[in-house]
Parts: sequence; structure tokens; C-alpha cells
Amino acid sequence: MNKIKNSLFYVTIIGGFTALIYWVISKGASLEVGRNVVKKQIESNHWNDFLHSMAENLQHPLAILLAQIVTIILVARLFGWFFRKIGQPSVIGEMIAGIVLGPSLVGMYFPEFSALLFPKESLGNLQFLSQIGLILFMFVIGMELDLKVLKNKAHDAVVISHASIVIPFALGLVLAYFIYGTFAPLGVAFSSFGLFMGIAMSITAFPVLARIVQERGMQKTKLGTIAITCAAADDITAWCILAVVIAIVKAGSLASSLYVIGMAILYVIIMLKIVRPFLKRVGDLNSTRESLNKPVVAIFFITLLISAYASELIGIHALFGAFLAGAIMPENNRFRNIFIEKVEDVSIIVLLPLFFVFTGLRTQIGLLNDPELWKITGLIILVAVVGKFFGSAFAAKFMGQNWKDSLAIGALMNTRGLMELVVLNIGYDLGVLSTEIFTMMVIMALITTFMTGPALDFIGFIFKDKITEVPQEIGTKSKFKILLSFATPERGKKLLQIANSLVKKQADNSIVTAMHLSLSTEIHSFDVKEHERKMLVPIIEESKRLNQNMISLFKVTNDIDSDIIDTANQGEYDLLLVGLGQSIFDGTLLGKILGFTTRIVNPDRLIDKFTGKEGLFENNPFDERTRHIISKAKMPVGIFIDKDLDEVNQVFIPIFSKEDAFLIEYAKKLISNNGSQITTLDASGELKNMRDVQETIRSIEQIAPNHIMIMNERTIKKEFLESQNLMIISLDSWKKLIESQSIWLNNTPSVLILKP
Repeated sequence: MNKIKNSLFYVTIIGGFTALIYWVISKGASLEVGRNVVKKQIESNHWNDFLHSMAENLQHPLAILLAQIVTIILVARLFGWFFRKIGQPSVIGEMIAGIVLGPSLVGMYFPEFSALLFPKESLGNLQFLSQIGLILFMFVIGMELDLKVLKNKAHDAVVISHASIVIPFALGLVLAYFIYGTFAPLGVAFSSFGLFMGIAMSITAFPVLARIVQERGMQKTKLGTIAITCAAADDITAWCILAVVIAIVKAGSLASSLYVIGMAILYVIIMLKIVRPFLKRVGDLNSTRESLNKPVVAIFFITLLISAYASELIGIHALFGAFLAGAIMPENNRFRNIFIEKVEDVSIIVLLPLFFVFTGLRTQIGLLNDPELWKITGLIILVAVVGKFFGSAFAAKFMGQNWKDSLAIGALMNTRGLMELVVLNIGYDLGVLSTEIFTMMVIMALITTFMTGPALDFIGFIFKDKITEVPQEIGTKSKFKILLSFATPERGKKLLQIANSLVKKQADNSIVTAMHLSLSTEIHSFDVKEHERKMLVPIIEESKRLNQNMISLFKVTNDIDSDIIDTANQGEYDLLLVGLGQSIFDGTLLGKILGFTTRIVNPDRLIDKFTGKEGLFENNPFDERTRHIISKAKMPVGIFIDKDLDEVNQVFIPIFSKEDAFLIEYAKKLISNNGSQITTLDASGELKNMRDVQETIRSIEQIAPNHIMIMNERTIKKEFLESQNLMIISLDSWKKLIESQSIWLNNTPSVLILKP
């Protein structure tokens, strides 16, 4: 009835108001008399009209801009993917994508398509949109830096950084002296041309360097820390120098630029002394994802835009203001990570590729049509590499680094990437760099960035210093080796307690390794050492309390699952221990994890459920990471579910099938090393028929009488389960226990689930 009523209402409303609209339009036609309204002829060709309308739509500035954005993102992502596959940073592929879409390739071989996609009158829109992307990107770069690094990190890094600026800067000026007459645009003073050549030679791409260090797992090494610190100091110093250079170029002379420099200094002081404390207060009050709402985000975005606007008005470029706004953001890592997430995707995926393509449209490799021009290009690359690579390397060596680390620092600092393109575009916009020299410098930026990875590989090959994450003593196969992987120090202590209970009295014939892995996206490069100390020190102290010899491992990674599996498999461990949270026992969460509503069943039916043939387990009670580790690990895996474990004295081991018999070996280890009291439930009644198991039990009783008891009861009382410290169960039996929705889930102590 309601459907008919609603349908009648719908037809009445739509029909009635459609009739009203038609009547008003018909009557309104009489109002056109005397207004010279031009109407199209009825007999015109409608298909031609449609095509003409489509052509006009294609020529609309917004349609052109959208077509450009779609094309640029697709091509940039494709090239970025390809270069990641060959071991290069994706920024290399995006830079090359820009050149490919420009006049150097597409414009040369497909001029009509290039003119249609990138008409000259549309480049202004593309430029301004790319500048917005750059402003957001520089804001992120500023946030990824830590101003405390210059104060708290080694003095060596600052010395190396400044040497890596002044040496290539001076060599760039010398080069400018020889090429000024041929390549400098008319009307440009030598000081302006030379200063821009110097700053272009001395820049380092902090984001690319940080990504290379991260991908190679170098964050926790002394080399990685020094390289990142050098790059941070380099970025801060180089951008300050660039601001001064821009002021000098715009003012025309050093004397005239003093007013601009004075205003810039005042602006920096205001940002550091007034704006920064205000933002810190706001950030401290809103450091969670829930509290970081739209009004709070608006405060920080307005700060960014005002800072960029102020620096542009002063005359030191909007990008410097964006960079400084990012650098003074609250130092709370959680806050910065949340805010970076909000900005990074749009700026890097959508807007930044526009800048690469806009740079590519300015890069005309076809202009280098003379061997002499390529010689000059080669000379520029040589000066850039000598100044930055060897300048940084010799400075590092002078500060006490060995040759391998010194050359590696030089290779990393020679990375120019996106930051070089930013400087070059500023110089091009100011008219300081000609199209030819701009193209040569872009090629230099590409080559010096591309060579970083191969240079590091070559340096490693020469010095043949092989580093492995697996300790060398793990190679001794005669020892029983346990690897425990923990997420928090509290969880690590519990896993160490279990490992210690298994090998306590076999110190000379066992090895325990505690490993913590952190995601690279959740930890700042500068905080790696502090985070390592925070994670490992409590475990090391616990190992001393337990008198347990232990090896500790720490790594920042992009893929925790794979690194756990690789470390375990390569180390040939006998047991891998990982942890799950207590939440699996919580009534509300248990149903979500398992996919059904938990209900208590009659425990008398438990034995029949376990020994019956029906009811294969389908609901996996583990998260994706745990399932992945279980399936890929080549050794036994223990999944620990903590329920306030305090000791491992009373241990319950239910055995529901002959496949569970391997658990008796773990019972033997606990009795021999920890003196644990073991209660074994022979649910299937098969243990008495297994000769090897009976021999193991007899050997246990001879060494430690009254430490193992066999139960044959069909029901287990709640009081008994609650009296136990730990239950050890096989993976298959645990799955069946979950399927049965047993009362055990509510009454069990902490659980160690073992996959043989």
C-alpha cells in the first residue's frame, strides 16, 4: 500500500512541476520580442553541432588542465614504477617522465599531440598549480626535518655538511666564470649567474637521500645517521643561502639586498619566537587523529599560506616560507605523522608530477645539437660530482670516518633530485639561467641522482664489508636457537620469560635472540637510535634479571612480516616466538576476530568434538601477519597469547590426537630447565599406545619425579584451568578449540600455540 502511495506522489509531483516548467518557458518566449535574441536554425546539422560543441569543450582551459593532470599522473606513476623495479628512487622516473612529455621527446616526434595537450596559453595554469604542489611538498620536507638535529647530533655532521656546500659552491662559481660569456642570458650580471650556478652545484635532495637510506636499512647505522644529519643541515643551510641569493638577484646588488635580507631575518625570528610556540601549544592539545579536526587543520594551513605569502612579498620566494612553516611545526612525531598524511598524498601523487612535467616542458635536449654543448654538459656533471661527492667524502675522512663510510657519505650527498629542479626553476623564472644551461643542469640533476645507488653498491663491492642481520654465532647448528619477535617491551619480556623457561639450564647449548622491527612510516629518521634504545633496553635488563644470555636485533623496515620470516629462516632457528594481544580473550572482540558470536557449550561434549571427524576448521583466529608467518616459517612457531603471565611453573598441555605428541618434547624442556609442573590431558587415549612418547615420559620421571601427570578425564574444571600459569596447545587443536566455542576460551590461562 505504501509503495502505491509513494508512486502516486512521485508521479504527481514530477508530472505537475514538469508541466509548470513547460508552461513558464512557453509564456516566457513572448518576453523576447525586441531583445534581438539569436536562435539556431531548425534545419541545421545536429551531429555537426554536437561535434562543434565537443571541440569547444576540449578547448576550454579547465578541460585542458584536467586532461594534462590525468596524462601526467598516469605517465609519472608508470615511469616511477619502472624505476623502482630497477632499484632506483621513483623520483628519477617522475623526472624522466616530465622530460619525455616535453619538447625533448613527445614534442619532437608528436608535435600535433603535444600542441593539443600542452598549448602555450595553458602553461600558466599548469605552472601555478605545480607551484601549489611545491609549496605543500616543501611544507612536508620542513616537517620531516628536526631543528634539534643541529644541536643534538654530532658536530662532525655539521662540519661535513657545510664543507659539502662551500666546496661545490666555489667550484660552481669558477665554472660560471668560464661559461658566463657564452651561456648567461643578456643583461644578467655575473654575480647573479655565478651565485645560482654555485647554489645549484651545492644542493642535496634530503627526501631522496632519506628514502635511499631507509630502503637500504641504514637508519640504525652510524653511517645512515651521519648521512641523514648532513642532508638535514645541508637543506637548512642551502635554503638560507638560496634566500640570500634570490634577494641579491632581485635587488640587483648586495648593498641593495641588505633591506631584503634584514626583513627576511626579522621574518624568521617572528616565526621561531612567536609563531612556533603558538603552534606547539595547539599541537600539544590536538595530537591525536580524533582531536585533529578541521578547525585545527585550518590553523596550520593558514600558517603555511601566510608564511609562503610573507616570504614571497619580502622577496625570498614562497617556497622558503613553506619550508620554514614545516620546520616550526610541533615536534610531536605523532602529530607530524598525522599531518603529513593529510598533505602528502595530494602533494606527491597529484600536484608534484605537474612540476616535473612543467620542468620537462622547459627542458629542450634538442637544443644541445653540437658536440661542444655536450662537452660543456659533461664538464658541468664533472664539476658537480667532484665538488659534492669528493668534497663530502674528504670532509668525512678528515673528521675521522673510514674510507668506506666517507665515500658512501659522498655518494649520498651527491644526490640532487627534486631539490635541484626547484632551484633551477627559480633561476629560470628569474631569467638568470638560459634554456641551454637550464637543460644541461637538469641532465646533471638526473645523472647525479641516478648514480647514487650504483655508487653505493660499487663502494660496498670494493670494500667487501658484508653485513648481515643474523648474528654469526647462529650458524652453530648443534645449539637450540630461539628467536622471539616482539612489538612492545612488555610483550618482549613475556616472550623472553617463556624462552628462558625452555633453555634456562642449557646456557652453553642454546641461543636466545630478541628482535624488534619498526615500520619506517611510523618512526622519524632522527629518532631511530632513541627508539632502538627504548625498545631493547627493557628486554636487555630483563635478560640480566633472568640471567639469560641474549642477542638483540633491531631494524627499521618497510615490511615487518617478510623481515621476520627472512631472519628466522636464514638464521636456521629451532623455534620462533611471536605474540598476540590479550584482546583475543575479550568477549566483544573475540566474536569480531572469529567471525561468529561466542557462546558457552557443555564442556562434556568437548572430547567428542575434538576426536570426531566432522567440522573442519574454517575460521582462522589469527590476524593476517600471524597467518603469513605461520605459513612461511620453516621452523616451529609459537604464538603467545598473554593473559597476565607471571611465571611458568604450572603448565597444562592438552593432547587431542597423535599429531599433538610433539608437545611432550616441550614439556621435557620445561621440566629439565625450569622445573615446571606439567599436566597433560590425554584426550584421545592414544598416548599410552605410543612407545616413543612413553619412553620420553619415563625418562622425565627418572630425572624429575612427580613433575608430569597424565589426565584422562573427559571434563576439565574451571578451577583447574585457572590454577595453571600457561597452556601449551598445538595449532590444529587450538583451531578446533575455537571452532567448538568452548568454555575454555573464558577460563584458560595464557596460551602458547605451537605449530610443529
